[in-house]
Formats: sequence, structure tokens, C-alpha cells
Amino acid sequence: MRSTTMPTSAAAPRRPASAAGFTTDPRMLAAPMLLGAVVCLMVIAALATSRSAGLVAALWLAGGTAAGGWMLAPRRPAANICYGAMLGAAFLTGNLLAGNPAPLAFMFTCANMLEVTAAVFLVRRFAPRMRVQTVKGLGRFLLASAVIAPALGAGVAAVILSNLGRGELWPMFQTWWLGHALSFAVVPPFMIAGSRYLKAGLQWRVMAQHLLALGLVGAVATLVFTNEKAPGSFLILPLMILVASRARVAGAAAALVLVAAISILLTRAGQGPLHVYGLSLLTTVQLAQLFVLTGCLPALWVAALLEERDELARQARAGQLRAERASDSKSRLLANVAHEIKSPIAGVIGIGELWGSGKLGLVSAEQKDMSEMLVRTARQIENFAKDLLDVAHAEAGTVRVNLKPVDVGALIEDVRGAVALTPEARGLQWIVPPMDEAVTVMADSVRLHQVLANLASNAVKYGASGGEVRFAIERPAVDVVRIIVADRGPGLSPEKQALLYEPFNRLGMERSKVEGHGIGLALARRLTELQNGRIGVDSAEGQGCAFWVELPAA
Repeated sequence: MRSTTMPTSAAAPRRPASAAGFTTDPRMLAAPMLLGAVVCLMVIAALATSRSAGLVAALWLAGGTAAGGWMLAPRRPAANICYGAMLGAAFLTGNLLAGNPAPLAFMFTCANMLEVTAAVFLVRRFAPRMRVQTVKGLGRFLLASAVIAPALGAGVAAVILSNLGRGELWPMFQTWWLGHALSFAVVPPFMIAGSRYLKAGLQWRVMAQHLLALGLVGAVATLVFTNEKAPGSFLILPLMILVASRARVAGAAAALVLVAAISILLTRAGQGPLHVYGLSLLTTVQLAQLFVLTGCLPALWVAALLEERDELARQARAGQLRAERASDSKSRLLANVAHEIKSPIAGVIGIGELWGSGKLGLVSAEQKDMSEMLVRTARQIENFAKDLLDVAHAEAGTVRVNLKPVDVGALIEDVRGAVALTPEARGLQWIVPPMDEAVTVMADSVRLHQVLANLASNAVKYGASGGEVRFAIERPAVDVVRIIVADRGPGLSPEKQALLYEPFNRLGMERSKVEGHGIGLALARRLTELQNGRIGVDSAEGQGCAFWVELPAA
């Protein structure tokens, strides 16, 4: 039988590789070649317009475009070599086609490649995620790309121009740095944010609104910088904020590029309100650059702040949904556990009571004590199951309250009588305020009794060392009644007070002999809020606790 296995060399054709060890796939070369062609055309256009005015390029969009395209490229050595080579060739070719002598074209290419390479390196080093949609990320990006990198190129170019007698060192440095910093500040953020928007996909209606806003900005900027008699540059600023609020970083950066191009080109052509001061052309162009950098660039920060707010809002909504789902699951679990506990515990209590009463046969004194202990423990579990069920219903919002006038004095006496019968309350002194006149609140008597009983039980369990439990009634306002349950126990630190109402958090008391499950206060708080009230505590370590409940007066 003849084998049908293909030879390894024919199974999958290999991509050609260079001596340096990186792929020369034409598909990988297409992007840097296209970027290089665009940069070359921008170099020719910028040098042609600048030479006609006798200036260096006051708006060097080629540098920002080169840096932005390189930043979006894959971070692999092969890609870096391709982009560096293509962009270097583009800058050199553009300078030569624009008419610069070969030595000057080479020196300008070195200066341009120095700042572009520095911008890419610094951004990838100090802002690797390129999150221009956040205030911090944008700040890191602008510092690396628009401040430090253009300063390197401006220094080299200023030295070259001054040595060639093209102008003084400092003015050349200023004009070069301002024009290049402006390009590096707006073009790369526009390309980065725009690429993310395109990946996410935008509706045509939204894109039309953004383009309309940009058209309005361009029209106003053109009107302002073709009119010398009525300065109106302030009209551009609210429009920039409008674009930032609607189109965020990508739109704000596009508007900045548009305003920069219009304002600088028209100013360099001798038009616009900046010429009314009678300054030199170089100084007037620098004023236009400063107008864009200081007057319009803050719109980019506004856009980043809004995008960061949007992202935080999305995260908050997602977190809220997760928390609500977790809370619903927990509430269902608590309800199921409570129901599963109640049925068998009821049987245990019934058997224990029958056993202790002698209905199941003769019972010795020791057996009677054991039956009483069994029933008492089962009652505690039953109360725990009831509290679990109440907590589940309270968190699910299914607890119903019947608000009506309730006599506070009578309710306090009922709570005192019930809690004083528990074994833990033996030997405690109970202090109840004398009631000269009835004090009533709008509450549900059953639920308010449950709240005060929880507070009194906590005072007994945790404050028994103080020897007393005190009730008090205050009127902090005409329409508010405050009910206080205080003890003279060890008290609570501010750190523990902040965690009081977390379910199942016993604040470290689970290692003590004091029994409890840590849900009483959580339930009391929820029940109080359902009755339009508030609950709180006044305490300090070593000075006891005074829990209070405020309810509307009837």
C-alpha cells in the first residue's frame, strides 16, 4: 500500500525570513509602507508651506502621525525595525522632494526620527497601556510624547538651523518644539482612541452627529481666524467642550487637529486677530500655537475625565448587578436553610417536652434536666432559624410592616419582662424611665418589639459585667422619639462600630463564651429602616454601649 503522508516540507509553505530572523511577509510590510507614504506627503506639504513664510514647520503633523502609527503597531522587534526603516525613508524622501539639500535633509531626518523613536519608547515605557481615556493615562502619555520627545528633536534642529544661519537658537527651538509638541499631543491620542472606537463599532447616526460637531468647530475657527477686526477666539472653547462631551477623546483630538491646522495656517498666511498686535510673523505664529496648546488642549483632559467617569459608572453598574445577584442568592440560601431547620427542630422540641413531662415513661431527675437542656438548646436553634428567615425576607424586601401609633412605655416594659426571664439576665438591675405621660411612635408593634428585644438581649449578653441595663426615652426633635438601650459593659472601639451591622460578624466575640450568631443587629437595622427610623450607637472602649432607635412621633 502506498503511503499518503505528505512530506513535511510540502505540508505548509514557510514564510520567507530575513537574515535578521524576522518575517518579511508582505502583509506585515503593508501597514508601515502605507504609513510611510502618508508621512512623506505630510513632510512635503509642511515644508512647502513653511518655506513660503520663511519659518520652520509650525504644525508638524507628520511627526505625530508617524509616532501614532508606530505606537499602534505590534510590539515585536521585527515590527519596530520595519516601522523605523519605513519612517526614516519617508522623512528623508519628503525632505529631498521638498527641495532640501541632502546634508540638511539627512540632519532633519535624524532629528525627526529621534523624537518619533523617543516618543514611542517613552510611551511604551511609562504609559504601556496607552489609556488616553483616563486622566492619569493621558497625563503620562502627554508628558512622554508631547513634552520630552519633541524637546529632543527641537534641540537638534535648533542647533542645525542656527549654525546654518537660518535664525537664532532659542526662537528656532521654540517654534519647532511648539509645532511638534502640538502634533504629538493631539494626533497620537486621536489615532489611539479612534482605533478603539472603530473596533467597538459606532452607529451611523452617532458618527453623523460627531462629524456635524466637528464641522461646526471648523466653521467657527475659520470665521475667527479670517477676521482681524472682531477677535472671537473665545467662541471656539465652548464648542471644543461640546465636542469633548459628545465624542470624547477621539472627537476632542480631531477637533484639536482641525483648530490647530486652521488657526496656524491662517495666522501664518497673515490673517486672523493675532496680527493686530503688530508683532513679527514668528512671534504671531507662536501665539497661535500657544492658543491651541493652552486654550484648546484642556478639552482633551475634559474628554478623558468624562470617559473615565463613564468607565467607572459601567464598572459600578456591573458591580451592583453582581452584588444584587449575590445578595439574592444569599437570601434564597438563608430562607432555604431556615425552612430546613424549622421542621426538624419543631419535632425535637416536641419530643423533648414529652420526655420531660413524663408522658413517654418515668423520668429521673437527671433525665428531666437533660430534657430541659435539650428543649432550651432546640429553642435557641429555632430562634436562630427565625432570625435567618427574617433576615432573608428583609433583604429580599418582602417584609411588610403595619405602621400605627405604639405606646413606647408599654412596649419597653414588655421587652424588659421578656428578656429579664432569660438565664443570662439573672442578677442584672433593670432601669426603666418613669412615664408621666404616654409617648407614642408610628411603628409596627411586633417589629419594634423585635428590634428592642435584640438590643436588650445584646446588652444582657455583652454588657452583663456592668451589672445593669438601662432604658431611656428622649425627644431630639418635636416629631422624633429616641429609644435608648444602654449597658455598662466593655464598650466598642470606632473600628468595631463601623462593622456592627454586617451579618454574621461578631467582631471577634465568636472566640468568647457569649453565644450568638451576629445577625441580630443587622436585622434590627433593616427592620428599623422599614419603619422609617434610624438606628445607631454611642460608645467608647471601657464606657459601655448606648444603642438608640429613632422613630417618627405619632
